[in-house]
Amino acid sequence: MGFPRRRLLQILSYACGASFIVPRRELALAAQNAAQPARPAPRAPANNEPLFFRAHDPKALGNWYQQHLGIALTPTSEGGTVWQQEAGPTAFTPFPEATKYFGDPNKAWMVNFRVHDLDKMVAQLRAAGIEVKDPESYPDIGRFTRLHDPEGNPIELWQPA
Repeated sequence: MGFPRRRLLQILSYACGASFIVPRRELALAAQNAAQPARPAPRAPANNEPLFFRAHDPKALGNWYQQHLGIALTPTSEGGTVWQQEAGPTAFTPFPEATKYFGDPNKAWMVNFRVHDLDKMVAQLRAAGIEVKDPESYPDIGRFTRLHDPEGNPIELWQPA
């Protein structure tokens, strides 16, 4: 069973903003040029791993992600287990350099994690003394909340609708 196209477009339009939707004027032009042969779509990567990023204190930050979000660190010895993700859609979205969506303009990236129960995750994080914004709901998309790791990197948690 595939991911419904309409649902994917809703998620991407939320993540990318209204500019993701093609204006009708451009759709009309595309229809006029339909006789032109289409270029084959490039093959996409099979997954979105790994995620590498710089940290002031990599060991402490890795331990924070493991303790509070359950993300296993990359094993450093044979026999260690690696974090396993569930399959699902991945939005890959470059934002304008001046975006306010991430908060701090000095942060170049933000990671979004899908969760099964946003309320339980928020309660778990708050119980650990981590500041988490109140969740917001978006019909047919889901619920979202924001927090920051100890180095100020923005994290978004999403419970799909």
